[in-house]
Amino acid sequence: MNALMPHFIVERPGVLSLIQDAGRFGQTHLGLTQGGPADRFSFNWCHNLLGNAHTCSAIEVVIGGLKLISQSHTIGCVTGAETPVTVNGKATPMWHTFEINIGDVIEFGFATQGLRSYFSVCGGFDIAPEFGSCSTVVREKIGGLSGDALKQGDQLPVIVDTDNPMPQSEINAIAPEFIPRFESSVTLRVVLGYQHDWFSDLDIRRFFSSRYEISSQFDRMGYRLQGTKITANKTQMLSEGITLGAIQIPADGQPIILLNDRQTIGGYPKIGSVLSLDLDKLSQCKQGDYVHFEAISIEQAHNILHIDQHQQSLIQIVKKAYK
Repeated sequence: MNALMPHFIVERPGVLSLIQDAGRFGQTHLGLTQGGPADRFSFNWCHNLLGNAHTCSAIEVVIGGLKLISQSHTIGCVTGAETPVTVNGKATPMWHTFEINIGDVIEFGFATQGLRSYFSVCGGFDIAPEFGSCSTVVREKIGGLSGDALKQGDQLPVIVDTDNPMPQSEINAIAPEFIPRFESSVTLRVVLGYQHDWFSDLDIRRFFSSRYEISSQFDRMGYRLQGTKITANKTQMLSEGITLGAIQIPADGQPIILLNDRQTIGGYPKIGSVLSLDLDKLSQCKQGDYVHFEAISIEQAHNILHIDQHQQSLIQIVKKAYK
């Protein structure tokens, strides 16, 4: 990379920091999963506030600890998990844009509520796509700068709009009442799948009336739960494609909810799939948090998604001039 190009230097990569864009789609026939942001709501609003398309890239910061040095004059934004963020040692509120100058040091503390935060700048980062996306999937060694998490010394080039090279002169912020609160117990709405008749009525009632704890085995591939055992009437099946949010029931009867970096095919029975909107909440949960399930029909799921799209358009953005 040309040293004169606007960029950020990774001074400290933190616990796990990954380049993500909207995701890698249409490549499952090659065995490549979708990747993309685990919490789409926070990711999308980071870009909304910056005026970016949702296809732009951002850094998904897991837990925290990231430290960047700017070699660019731009506008930045941090959304997602409640995380202390400072610029040159001065606290910077989340869910609003802020000016970044050359030499500025941007530092993330550790999340106090939630798990994943998102940082981007005007136009996003200039990362070469692989198979249509720059989203990092570490298991597949694809995306990002090297198919891996950010490392100390990495340089992240910034996209510059040659027609409007200077950043905007005002900040954008979400009105406080629209900022999500990340809870340690969440309810996930589930549409039963075509394999639900592999489970007895009693086991289905147990599934929807039980509280499950998130185990130590959780990541971007999926969340393994622990609690009431659920047993399928069939255990042998051909491997088949797996959708985002699918709930697998393996032989030990402990549900696994599959997320963005899931394998493309699998051979465990699936009791249903979590509503896509609720996966944002789940992705902000950690070990020891709790999950409840609520059954909804596919018609209800469609209605919920339509209502959410309307509500997104009503979220208020507050504009203020820089001091």
